[in-house]
Amino acid sequence: MANRLEHANLTVPDIDATVRFLRTAFPEFIVRGEGIQNGDRWLHVGSDDSYIALNESSEGYSENGPLNHLGFAVDDVSAVVSRLLEAGYREGFIAPEHPHRRRKYFFDADGIEWEFVEYASGDPAQRNDYSL
Repeated sequence: MANRLEHANLTVPDIDATVRFLRTAFPEFIVRGEGIQNGDRWLHVGSDDSYIALNESSEGYSENGPLNHLGFAVDDVSAVVSRLLEAGYREGFIAPEHPHRRRKYFFDADGIEWEFVEYASGDPAQRNDYSL
């Protein structure tokens, strides 16, 4: 697998309206998962390989506006982490462990958060399992 942009994570005022827009533009998009986290609704819409993560926040946008982070699928997340730490970048959100993926988050010099995910499975059902 080559390193690639996998997803964008956005805060929106109305998830349903955004999903309608995206599914009008891309009728093949599916809802991959959805739920409530810390009292706020989230939903992932797209394909098995890429998606848009949407969040409805009761607190509105973060200081960075509607963009929460961009996520990249990478071949070796440990190598990415080593390079970023050696260069002095600081870690962001600490993701819970998952049997089929390893996620690491870092902030760049402008305070933008970036996600790097390495998958341990080629099965989309395992990679995209949000119940664990």
